[in-house]
Amino acid sequence: MTPELLWKLGRVTGLGISKDGKYVVYSVNTPDLEANKGSRKSYIMPVNGGTAVQINNPDSLLNDKNVSPDGKYVLSNKEVKINKVSGKDFYPELAKSNVQIYDNLNDRHWDTWEDGNFDHVFISPVGKKEEGKDIMPDEPYDCPQKPFGGDEDYTWRPDGKAVVYVTKKKYGKEYAVSTNTDLYEYDIEKGTTKNLSEDNKGYDLNPSFNQQGQLAWLQMKRDGYESDKQDLVASTGKGTVNLTGYRDDIHVEGFRWSDDGKKIFFWAPINGTLQLFEVSSNADSGWTVYPPLSALKNASEKLPVIKQITKGDFDITGIVGQSGNKLIVSRTDMNHAAELFTVDIDKGDMARLTYVNDAIYKTIGVCKTERRWVTTTDNKKMLVWVIYPPDFDPTKKYPTLLYCQGGPQSALTQFYSFRWNFQLMASQGYIVVAPNRRGMPGHGTQWNEEISKDHGGQAMKDYLSAIDDVSKEKFVDKDRLGCVGASYGGYSVYMLAGIHNNRFKSFIAHDGIFDMRSMYGTTEEMWLLTGIGVDLIGTRKTQQRKNHIINSTRSIM
Repeated sequence: MTPELLWKLGRVTGLGISKDGKYVVYSVNTPDLEANKGSRKSYIMPVNGGTAVQINNPDSLLNDKNVSPDGKYVLSNKEVKINKVSGKDFYPELAKSNVQIYDNLNDRHWDTWEDGNFDHVFISPVGKKEEGKDIMPDEPYDCPQKPFGGDEDYTWRPDGKAVVYVTKKKYGKEYAVSTNTDLYEYDIEKGTTKNLSEDNKGYDLNPSFNQQGQLAWLQMKRDGYESDKQDLVASTGKGTVNLTGYRDDIHVEGFRWSDDGKKIFFWAPINGTLQLFEVSSNADSGWTVYPPLSALKNASEKLPVIKQITKGDFDITGIVGQSGNKLIVSRTDMNHAAELFTVDIDKGDMARLTYVNDAIYKTIGVCKTERRWVTTTDNKKMLVWVIYPPDFDPTKKYPTLLYCQGGPQSALTQFYSFRWNFQLMASQGYIVVAPNRRGMPGHGTQWNEEISKDHGGQAMKDYLSAIDDVSKEKFVDKDRLGCVGASYGGYSVYMLAGIHNNRFKSFIAHDGIFDMRSMYGTTEEMWLLTGIGVDLIGTRKTQQRKNHIINSTRSIM
């Protein structure tokens, strides 16, 4: 793999199942380096596989979730001017003014200035968006959520009488320190809004109804903690049940209701991969409110039933739709970008549907990936992915890279990135060591949370344990070790540069935190500092007080 080949790969996105249930609809976006843009084409293929046919109007073949059940109205979102920010807002006669006036947080988000506009949800007659009604009038709140939210943040109730949407109804400093988004239900006839998740103080996201009107969504419990355990919850009108709370190892990434509304399919990290699961109601009790696990004598008879459907060294990265007893899913591994597969719901057997990038992959070698279990300094077992160059020869010696994952609390799985691509690194003749160090979901809540307020502690020891263990192999050239990473991985590189005791010869850091004091003074995401260990008046915990980079004797790129 080369950078040039990587940017020739088509990027496959499943769009859905056609209205008649016969076809998978998907798109392929292929980058054009010379034009500096992508070329997107859409296709259909029979749900059981077959010849792909290019189409020009994919939307016409798919059900639009934003159209009301009776087909008369459509949901959309657009920006609405709420607050005065620019000089011209305050003094219309000063048309050339380029002043921006702020008296509270947030003045910006990342690289975008707050301009007084907020995204709101609108209900419009089909074909007449100009007649839309703002269901969040005069509110200084966003739906979809910034910066990544889309139309998954709002949905119709199946009876068409209400809309449920996600927003964080906080402003200024309260907004900056909080992660407490809620689900709000807007009654169309009455024009009233009700908070459906008021009792929960953390994230509430991705509302989705089944056809029976039961609502499911993703939830975190604690306010200000972006990396809390993310569970799948459901409400039936008789109460709300946490469907995955009793499974400490499950952190739900995304989900989809079954067509009959009796199950929910979801994907979650588990031991270094993303796998497909289902959760169903207990046959006797249905979806009900369960007492605490500690109070149950026969928990297996009363708790929701969770079943892992797929197993293997690959990632299930999304569910496109259901066709009978099969799901259409997107799947990656460290040697292959996303392609579409079918999954037998009962057996877990998978069959490939798309072969978009095979012509390129057939021209290059495969990089072997290997699970390795390393004992940490506190005597725990840590999963480490080791990626070898194509045509690896154990009688030779190879330069070796320690990869430091960002997040910090994001899973290191069989992902295929178009930025930090393991296949690309290994194909240049490197062995890549990628540890599932402290602070990653998929290994239990304790493992994930042990990095909180300890960014420079045990996680750093885990990195060194991983590279030391792999370096015992004769094929590792210990005189040519490197350390690379971005974001928290960049922070890790900076810190390791000061404490590595001459293990590494080179370092590459991208977008890493170099100085905690500087970050505190520049970030607008004040809730992020909770996990790092900085309180709201800037007091740093012991492990952040020393800038280890000053001890580095190596150059850093």
